[in-house]
Amino acid sequence: MITTVLWDVDGTLLDFNAAERAAIKALFSEFGLGACSDAMLARYSEINVGYWRRLERNELTKAEVLTGRFEQFFREYGLDTRIVQAFNARYQVALGDTIVYRDDSLKLVEALRGRVKQYVVSNGTVVAQTKKLERSKLGALMDGIFLSEELGVEKPNRGFFDKVFSAIRPDDLSQVMIVGDSLTSDIRGGMNAGIGTCWYNPGGEPIPEGYRVDCVIADLNELPGCLSGR
Repeated sequence: MITTVLWDVDGTLLDFNAAERAAIKALFSEFGLGACSDAMLARYSEINVGYWRRLERNELTKAEVLTGRFEQFFREYGLDTRIVQAFNARYQVALGDTIVYRDDSLKLVEALRGRVKQYVVSNGTVVAQTKKLERSKLGALMDGIFLSEELGVEKPNRGFFDKVFSAIRPDDLSQVMIVGDSLTSDIRGGMNAGIGTCWYNPGGEPIPEGYRVDCVIADLNELPGCLSGR
């Protein structure tokens, strides 16, 4: 029986792709960069994922990720890289302007209150996640919020989870489960921490070798079955 759920945010509780697209298109207009095509958005997303993977492997710092992804993107499309710092600062704020729930996640989190303890565990920036969690009303429903930028260590490192456990003091790690869409961040992190893992996998992708996934769900509303061991 799971008594504690560690929630990822981007791509799990909230549709990150929708927020990303809206923020970048709005900022291209704000900074006078012209139109941002769907092809450009797809390329940015590809670059962005690559930078975050390098962060998870401890190859880059968070600051290097936040600016490096836009520097590469701007260079590829002949845009002025001198505005990258300002663009990224506005981007962190703009990410919270578009709230799209995955699978009625707000209702699910509300329904689970009192049944299990629920915490946010995210590598997103403090600026972006604070706004998202406030505007989505998800933050007020949580028993706690843990952001890597504040903890000083990123998922999937064991040190991130050690700091979370030091704060929440779970009675038994076998009763703790992380729920997330990222194999490299959430599932690998759960494996490193010795807790249960639930992969939110709406695309129905196969589980790659080398990952321990205790539960796979295509819809967040399937989660209660994982928590009860059904």
